[in-house]
Amino acid sequence: MLDKIERIYDKASDWLGYFTAALMILMTLNVFYDVIMRYFFKTGNIAFQEMEWHLFSIVFLLGIVYALKEDGHVRVDVIYDNISPQKQAVINIVGTFVFLIPFSLLIASGSIGFVKEAYVTGEISGDPGGLTHRWLIKAVVPLAFSMLALASVGYIVKNINIIRRGGEKPKEMQGGAS
Repeated sequence: MLDKIERIYDKASDWLGYFTAALMILMTLNVFYDVIMRYFFKTGNIAFQEMEWHLFSIVFLLGIVYALKEDGHVRVDVIYDNISPQKQAVINIVGTFVFLIPFSLLIASGSIGFVKEAYVTGEISGDPGGLTHRWLIKAVVPLAFSMLALASVGYIVKNINIIRRGGEKPKEMQGGAS
């Protein structure tokens, strides 16, 4: 049962990883367009320039969930790398409960007011020709941290499975035919 739950969370995280990769391609094309227009045609578009950092923000915020699934997050590896996979899993579980979930929920709930304020006031870019509906980009913050809190459950299940298996990877991850 826990293996199935882990696979569901992994697939959801993978989908989010593909989505952010597609956004990264869009952001790259946007930057390319902006550079060509600015340096070769001596013109530019404020909305496209703002779209660069909007897309970067979305890639960064949603990419955190995929980084958690891939163990690509930052940690102090001096001690961590020299202990057994089961002890690593225990550290991951405790760290997730003590730090990751409370922090994610704090940021998610604390940022909702900023989104509401931007929506109610009709906040737009301060630059002429900039993007409107600033609340949309601000809404990604509570969304991303809510998704991170949810993905933390999958990360805990993954680490429980590591402990259950005695540190061994599941059959589908060992590279053999199943």
